[in-house]
Amino acid sequence: MSIFRNAYDALQDACFIWRQEMKQVVKDEGVLIFFIIVPLVYPLLYSWIYNNEVVRDVPVAVVDQSHSHLSRQFLRHCDASPDVRIAYYADDLDEAKSLVSRQLVKGVYLIPADFAERVNRMQQATISVYCDMSLMLTYKAIYQTAQMVSMDMGAQIQTKLGGHFTGREEQIAARPLDYEEVPVFSPGGGYGSFILPGVLMLILQQTLVLGIGLAAGTSRESNRNMQLVPINIHYHGLLRIVLGKAMAYFMIYCVMGAWLVVGVPRLFHFPQLAHWPDLLMLMFPYILACIFFGMVVSCLVRYRENVMLLMVFVSVPLLFLTGVSWPQSSIPGFWQGISWLFPSTFGVRAYVRLNSMGATLTDVLPEYYVLYVQALVYFLLACIVYRYQKKMSRKEIRARLSNLKRQSITKMTASE
Repeated sequence: MSIFRNAYDALQDACFIWRQEMKQVVKDEGVLIFFIIVPLVYPLLYSWIYNNEVVRDVPVAVVDQSHSHLSRQFLRHCDASPDVRIAYYADDLDEAKSLVSRQLVKGVYLIPADFAERVNRMQQATISVYCDMSLMLTYKAIYQTAQMVSMDMGAQIQTKLGGHFTGREEQIAARPLDYEEVPVFSPGGGYGSFILPGVLMLILQQTLVLGIGLAAGTSRESNRNMQLVPINIHYHGLLRIVLGKAMAYFMIYCVMGAWLVVGVPRLFHFPQLAHWPDLLMLMFPYILACIFFGMVVSCLVRYRENVMLLMVFVSVPLLFLTGVSWPQSSIPGFWQGISWLFPSTFGVRAYVRLNSMGATLTDVLPEYYVLYVQALVYFLLACIVYRYQKKMSRKEIRARLSNLKRQSITKMTASE
């Protein structure tokens, strides 16, 4: 009977801690913002900004020093493309740079004076392309348009000079190896379908860690002993403390996780190729790993603002370390080792392969198992650090009792 009684007491204590954490989430504005408001609103804003997937009609300034038929043909083809729009004709490069500095255009096409002359002499001609690098999408549109038009014009010139007798010979001479570009996992070739699925998983980790850190900072500031574990009869067991807190966070992020990985992609028509059982199996260890990771990080938070300094500014590096926006093979071994400390590294890789590439859970088993390993390791670390926090709380209590005892003895001696 004592075993059942102890189990019942542990369950009661865990439920009490769970209720306290849920109350803190509702009462603490900072925690409420990071747990509820940011996961709900921030993905919508981010996805809405990149909902068009690609940029069209990027304004470009032209400095045409050739004034020839070939230069005008090049500019007509660029202007006819869906990505570029010839907005201004400048007299020289300085005027074109002024237009870029005033953000009236995003790039410049400079056609030199000897452009047509070099082409007619069978010499290689050049066209200079200047781009505003503040936005990679505009750079891609301006540069690739100039490249495709120059290749097309080169093929036409080569066909005319070939002396072929049939149209088929001209086609083969202009394009001896034909190919068709088919974007497999991003049909629109856009930024949203490419990068946002990984960003959504990263938002889940970052908001969870920030919310837990803020809650920990509030607990330290509100507790009389300035420690993470309060002086309370219900907070005397390690497992009940860690599991009670984790249960509260897990319940909240079951809803927030479903919104981030299912609701937002469906709302903005991002690729959704994952089967829901596989996605559910992946999210379970990922959320647990993020929760226990956040609890470990929260023990380093002395004040509420510290968690901002720890986590907010590492969001962009963590996205690069996942291997989604930067090739994994090009990441140095040292930084790959650092990336293994964060659940987002393996969670993002597995989610992108499942949801955007149509993989199954069997295809992402290495990442899936690593998430379970991370959840277990961070759970043990959370138990260790909370044990240390309990030890510090007891030490603080003993110090206060000793101080009160000394004060009482002093008062008795003075009265005598």
